[in-house]
Amino acid sequence: MFGLALAAPPGPMNAVIAEESVVRGWTAGARAGLGAMSADALFFVLAALGLVAFVEQFPTVRAVMVGAGGVLMLYFAYGAAQETGTTFREAADPDDDSAGFTKAFVLALTNPYQILFWLTIGVGLLETGTVDVLAHTPYLGASLSNLLIVETGSPALILGFFGGIAVWVTGFPAALVAAEQRVDSFAPAVAAVSAVVLGGFGVVFVWDAVRALAL
Repeated sequence: MFGLALAAPPGPMNAVIAEESVVRGWTAGARAGLGAMSADALFFVLAALGLVAFVEQFPTVRAVMVGAGGVLMLYFAYGAAQETGTTFREAADPDDDSAGFTKAFVLALTNPYQILFWLTIGVGLLETGTVDVLAHTPYLGASLSNLLIVETGSPALILGFFGGIAVWVTGFPAALVAAEQRVDSFAPAVAAVSAVVLGGFGVVFVWDAVRALAL
């Protein structure tokens, strides 16, 4: 539940996964999802080592990371917009498939939402206590608080957390590909929505970084 709550809401990472899935197929979509999940695994290791707090202590470093993430999102939005005329059956160059993992991994490392998660509740996963799972769902947390409380500090919670993410990053691309194979216009529509989502988040993140660095 925790992993799914973090991975499922619409956002820049799912926009990348969706674009890769409908343009290049399930393998590319799942690979992109695993790229995002690998970034979470890296953040988890850094949290366990106590290194995640470094970002919190240096606001300028965090602002630069946010700005870099915003620029990357704008770049990927441009790429998604170029693919609005592509269908799954027209299949992009197979050599491009491997880029999905790198794209999602780098984007996740500079995604302010993931950075903030690991600075706060992510660190708390390692300590004995409780956590309000759904309260930390991106964009929807305030309305879902107190619905699911779990104990932290348990290996089972960590395994379940990453297990939930794995279910999403493999199942979501499969559902998209299945839908695209039934509707020829589905891939261009998803690519267009991905471009809008990435572009919107990119503008917001760049603006936040500029304001933070200007202070």
